[in-house]
Amino acid sequence: MTIRPIVTVPNPVLRRKARPVTAFDKRLQILIDDMIETMRAAPGVGLAAPQVSVSERVIVVEYYESEEAEAAEDQTRKKVWVVINPEIVKASPETVMGVEGCLSIPNVVGEVERHQTVHLKGLSRRGQPLRLKATGWLARIFQHEIDHLNGVLFTDRATRVWLPESQAKQEDRV
Repeated sequence: MTIRPIVTVPNPVLRRKARPVTAFDKRLQILIDDMIETMRAAPGVGLAAPQVSVSERVIVVEYYESEEAEAAEDQTRKKVWVVINPEIVKASPETVMGVEGCLSIPNVVGEVERHQTVHLKGLSRRGQPLRLKATGWLARIFQHEIDHLNGVLFTDRATRVWLPESQAKQEDRV
């Protein structure tokens, strides 16, 4: 496995609509393994293939299996999801504001309104159909990563963006 460089704005690959995956070959398996390693090294909770310069519909997410595990910060209950050609098939009418950042837009955060719950469909890393329901922060992560596949960045959806306080304080000292 290899840690791949994460591209940042204004790299044009981040604004392209990614191509659907049609071949579940060794190259795809290497890409997925590399994306997981890259996401963990960054560190991040999700990564889309365009963020590593591959314009294909592949996302990886690593987060807590349940809200209970998240509340307990039980690291052993984190789960990795690999979703190929993901689609949101249903979204709750309830939305929640939350602060997001992005590995491709370093040192910036923003307030983004997202659906509280989403139902997804896609394919596993081996091409098997999968469906899942995500709520809370996990739903936010999936929505953020799927946006990447459509050339949408969190700053496009944010009601406001800013430098995190610690970053702003560091810049004041420079």
